[in-house]
Formats: sequence, C-alpha cells, structure tokens
Amino acid sequence: MEQKETRPEGVRRDDADPAGGSGSEGLGNAGHGSETRPENGSRVPFAAWDRTRVLQAMSREPVDLLVIGGGITGAGIALDAVTRGLRTALVEMQDFAAGTSSRSTKLIHGGLRYLKQLEFGVVAEVGRERAVVYENGPHVTTPEWMLLPFYKGGSLGRVSTSLGLALYDWLAGVKRSERRIMLSPRETLEREPLLKREGLRGGGLYVEYRTDDARLTLEVLKKAVECGALAVNYAAAESLLYQGGRVAGAVVRDRIGDGRYEVRARHVVNAAGPWVDSIREMDRSKEGKTLRLTKGVHLVFDGRRFPLRQAIYFDTPDGRMVFAIPRDGKTYVGTTDTDYQGDPARPVMEEADLVYLLDAANFMFPSLNLTPRDVESSWAGLRPLIRQEGKNPSEVSRRDEIFVSPSGLISIAGGKLTGYRKMAEKVVNLVALKRKEDGLPPLPPCRTRTLPISGGDVGGSAGFEAFVRRQIPGGVAAGFSEEEAARIAKRYGSNARRLFRLAAESRGLAERHGLPPALAAELLYAMEAEMAVKPEDFWIRRTGMLYFDRPGVVKWKEAVAAVMAERLGWDEEQRGEYDRDMERLLEEAVRPVAP
Repeated sequence: MEQKETRPEGVRRDDADPAGGSGSEGLGNAGHGSETRPENGSRVPFAAWDRTRVLQAMSREPVDLLVIGGGITGAGIALDAVTRGLRTALVEMQDFAAGTSSRSTKLIHGGLRYLKQLEFGVVAEVGRERAVVYENGPHVTTPEWMLLPFYKGGSLGRVSTSLGLALYDWLAGVKRSERRIMLSPRETLEREPLLKREGLRGGGLYVEYRTDDARLTLEVLKKAVECGALAVNYAAAESLLYQGGRVAGAVVRDRIGDGRYEVRARHVVNAAGPWVDSIREMDRSKEGKTLRLTKGVHLVFDGRRFPLRQAIYFDTPDGRMVFAIPRDGKTYVGTTDTDYQGDPARPVMEEADLVYLLDAANFMFPSLNLTPRDVESSWAGLRPLIRQEGKNPSEVSRRDEIFVSPSGLISIAGGKLTGYRKMAEKVVNLVALKRKEDGLPPLPPCRTRTLPISGGDVGGSAGFEAFVRRQIPGGVAAGFSEEEAARIAKRYGSNARRLFRLAAESRGLAERHGLPPALAAELLYAMEAEMAVKPEDFWIRRTGMLYFDRPGVVKWKEAVAAVMAERLGWDEEQRGEYDRDMERLLEEAVRPVAP
C-alpha cells in the first residue's frame, strides 16, 4: 500500500533558533565532497546542553542519511557515511549504547564457538576485523590470552582443541605472536590454579580482545560527530515520513525536552537492534524474516572472592560455553542464552539466570563455593538474532542481514560487536548504490579501515603504552596522581588531554560536592563531550562503574546527581525521577527479579 506524504501537526521544521541565531553554527557541516574535520581538540556539538540545537539542526534541512539507533551498528554506519561525504544524522531513543552495545561479554573476538556450527565465513570475517578494531582504538581494546581447558569425557579433547585453535588462527589471520599454545595439565593449572583438577587433560591458549563495549560505541560515534555528523540521544523516532511512497525521514520526539521534530532524509537506515522489527512495523514491512531476541546475563564478583588470574573459556555440563574473565580487580562470568519476550528496554537477571551461572562457575572452580551473596553486580542484555525455526538460542546464527522494504527503508539486524565496521560498510555501500540509481554522483569507497576512532590518535597499538607514559606528567601537573593520570590516559586515549584541561574547573566542583578530582573531571567530560544526560549514563555507559565498582556508585551517586542537576538545570521532579532510576538499577544489579 502506498504511503502518502505526511507531516504530523505540531512538528517543527526549519524552526528559528529561540536564542535568535541559526541554531546550527558548526553543526553537521559535512556534505558530499566536504572535508572531514580533523580531531584537533576543538569543541564539537556533543554536549548534554547541545541536544536541542542538534535536533533543530537536523530538522532545518534534509540530510542524506538518517540512522535510527545509537548502538555500535548505528554508530559505525554514521561514521562510515559521514566520512564518505554524506550529511548524516543519528537518533537514539535511549542513551547511546544503552541496549545491546553496553551489555555484551565485552570481547572483540573471532567467534571460536562458531567453528562448532561450521560458520567458517563468520569466523574469518570477524576474526580479521579484530585487528582493525584494535589498531583504530587501542584505548578501548586490549589483547587477552584466553585459556580453554579440556577434560576427560568433555566435548573437547587435545587433538580436537589443537586442530580447532589452529583452524581458528588460520581463518582469523592471527599474527604469529598470538597463535595458539597447547598446555599440559600441570601447565594449565600453573596458569590458573582455581580450575577443577579432576579429569583435567590439558588446555589451549589463544588470544581474544577485551573491550569496553559502551566506550567503543561512544568513541566511534564521537568520531562521526567530529567529522560532521549530527547525533542525539533520548530522541525517539515516533513515526516515519513518506513522499511518493518512499520513506523520507522520521518524526523525532525529544524524550527529555518533549519537543517534536521533522527530520527529512533521502535515505533512512533502521539500526535499532532489538527494536528493528518495531521500526519495520511502523513501515508496514515486517514480513519474511523477523527477529528472535535472546537474553544473556553476566555476574560480577570481587576479585578477592573470585581471584581469577587467567581468562577462561570453558564447557558447562549442558554443553554450552561460558567465559570467566578478570577485569580491574573483579571477575565476571557469562553468559546465558535464553529466549526473551519482555520489554527490550529492561532485561534483568532472573533467579534462573543466577542459579545457572553460579552452578557453571562452581562446576569449573569448585573450591570457591560461590553463593548469591557473593554477586557484587550483574548485567543483562539482548541479542537481536535472525529467527531460525527449530534451533535453540545457542544454535542460532549470529550473521547479520540487511532487509530493504518496498518504501526503501533499509534495516540491518543480527551481527556481532566485532563486525560492526564491516556491517556499516555494507549498509553504506547499499546507500551508494541507491544514490547511483537516482542519478547522484558516486560515493568514495569506505574510509574507516585505517581511521582511528575518537581518542585513538595514540600511535596505534604498538605506540599505545609509550603514549600513556607521555601523558602522565600532564596529568600530574593538572593535579592528579600518577596512577589516576595513567588510568585516564588508558581509558580516554588522546582525549585524555581534554580531561586534564578540565582539571581546574572540576577541582572547584570536586571540593564543593565532595567528589574525588579525577571522578569530577570524568563527569564534566561526560556531560561536555559525550552527551551524558542522566546519572545512569555516567555510571553505566561512560565509566562502567555500576558493573565494576558498585560500591563506588553507592558512595558517590548523590554527589554526581547534585553536580548534574546543577549543570543541566534539573527541577525537583527530574532529580527525583533520576534518583529513583539509580536506586532501581543498583537493586537489579544484585537481586534477581521474579519472571
């Protein structure tokens, strides 16, 4: 059925800036053939207080590409598109990375498990992409040796493990220094003494890449903004716009300020993750293949209670594989894989998830005797997989697929965190083809393979450690300890200099509100450079502290909320709402919710 041109009543388009200016100075100035703005430390429109200006700029004139969804897939598409010269806008109805992209196992990996499913193409593509992701952002990705123990009577043996890891190395193009190493039982226990000893036959060592998934998403999106893209969070695509039967944009509602904006676009990409089918329903094109949402839960333990030395990937009694990974003085274990029917915005740990993961951990690390009281935090996320009938959740392919509706809406679903850049390239290549069919000039090829993401100008992986050392004196001069300066340089990469410059301003805030100086600087940076709007944005997506330092969140949450209220002008109702949200999130992190 042909959809007619629509413009809902009360929606803004070409509004004048209420302050009297254009409202878009310096915003979204990339167009076809325009130069990419370099990362030079200049201010980019990505502050929490820029949101209204960005929405006004989006609605003022049509964009070439509107991306719906601010997870890693949407962020990657925005970066690929803007660096090829397309005027690009991105809207996210929650915070950036609030869905799947902050709730993964936090690994950039080649998908060893997919060898069991004979998905050699998936292993080859995402395996080779690991190196690209690492080189472009070594401040958010780091190599991690993973130990795969095998036992008498288990699904893996020495020969099958050795051959599997060798095939993995070959398919993924693993460099010589990171190729698999086979260990004897004694060597395996020397690497990790907590492992179950009964029936141990040895182990295989191979390299995965650990990441901060939310910060990876933010750095990709910040790079897109630095290159001229327009991006805004808490902005929901309420309905789609059409012209001559073709999708031509969306009506976007500001979920913070309640304004509604008409964003016109030549092409619209639906990269909404678990909500992909909801956008397809808006377009009346949800037919054929659909999504199957599965839930994955991870538990976090204090490192003193679970003193894991070595990351482990192990068989469970039901034949699934589970990770146990040390990180920043904690150990996290996951993941589950179960079908999900609830609210996509609120997946949580349930009793069955807790029991399953505790049983798995105690099976492989029997001396620990872990109990629910030992769980310091947790997170639950959804996988938006392509439905395959007759398969259990762990058997469903993780391949990505692109759907194009009769109206021209481009939807992408499935895929892995590791493959975000290639997924983005495929989507923008399709946009380029459609532009060519419309008689428009051709686009240049993808430019992101060797493009550092925001914070990634550190001399590549080989130069990163030296870069961190060079930043320490600047951090100390700004008033931080050597340890704090190094931590900031490792987390923020080449953007650390900006945090150091914020030290003087943050020092007054820190003293007034009783915050540690480094945390105050990170908070200011999150609001000024990463569009952190709510306390949960800061505690979950900007710092990860709700997962890996829950006691720190409990200690500093009131002070952080007070600073944000002061800077962002919250009224009492907003402050109360955000405080209640934090209390709920803190509770859900440790207490399973009844199904």
